[in-house]
Amino acid sequence: MSQRDDVLAQLQDVISDIFEIDKEDITPSARLYEDLDLDSIDAIDLVVKVQNMIGKKVQADDFKNARTVDEVVDIIINLMGE
Repeated sequence: MSQRDDVLAQLQDVISDIFEIDKEDITPSARLYEDLDLDSIDAIDLVVKVQNMIGKKVQADDFKNARTVDEVVDIIINLMGE
C-alpha cells in the first residue's frame, strides 16, 4: 500500500466518523461540498482532525482551495513532507 493509499484510507475513516458518510461515497473524485455535502464549519472540523491525524499544525488556508477528496490527500501528503 502506498503512502497515498494510506492517507486516503485514514481520511476516509475521519470523514466517515465525524460526518457519518458511508466510506464508499468518499472516493478520490468526490467533491467535498457538492457530493459529500460538507459546509465551511465542517471544513474547519476536518482541518482539526487532519492536525490530529498528522501531528502537525495545519492552517485552514492550506485547505481553502481543496475541492475534492484527492486534493485533500495531496495537501496532507505535502504537509507530512514538510
